[in-house]
Amino acid sequence: MKLKQIIHQWAWVILIAFCLIGVAYPVIGAAALICMAAPVVTAFFKGRMWCGHFCPRGSYNDVVLAQFSRRLKLPRLFKGAWFRWTFFGLLMAAFAVQIGLAWGDPWAVGKVFVRMIIVTTLLATVLGLIFQPRTWCGICPMGTLAGAVAQRRAAAKAGKGPAVAPSCPGNAAKLPQSPERS
Repeated sequence: MKLKQIIHQWAWVILIAFCLIGVAYPVIGAAALICMAAPVVTAFFKGRMWCGHFCPRGSYNDVVLAQFSRRLKLPRLFKGAWFRWTFFGLLMAAFAVQIGLAWGDPWAVGKVFVRMIIVTTLLATVLGLIFQPRTWCGICPMGTLAGAVAQRRAAAKAGKGPAVAPSCPGNAAKLPQSPERS
């Protein structure tokens, strides 16, 4: 088994530990910045590799949720770029407001990160249990940004220059459903 596969198989433990420890010790919430920045930074060099191999929530979706998912057909609503970018904007706006209100207090700022991770993990769980395990990955805000970066990177590498408007960042069709398929 390759190192990437081993990491993917166990990265979900980091997500669960973060949520549990974060409730008792919120200042750890700042560590969420790693999982927020990593997919975007990685996309500059390796496309959406983070999402398919290293993301703790992606691991949770593949390893844990996949065992219980009903795997119903995903509504078209979730597949549109407009939905992903609207969801991205709303989630980032809510995040920015909360950070602004908590600014100056490391415990309060950490609590914002922990709360966002817990709420989005609960949303990912509900979506993954009803639809496909990685439904969240198609609307993940950081995956959406990573997809836009990866799309522009691919266009630049192909000699076409940067893409004008990424129409489908985080496209579920382009996102590997499990690291073994990528």
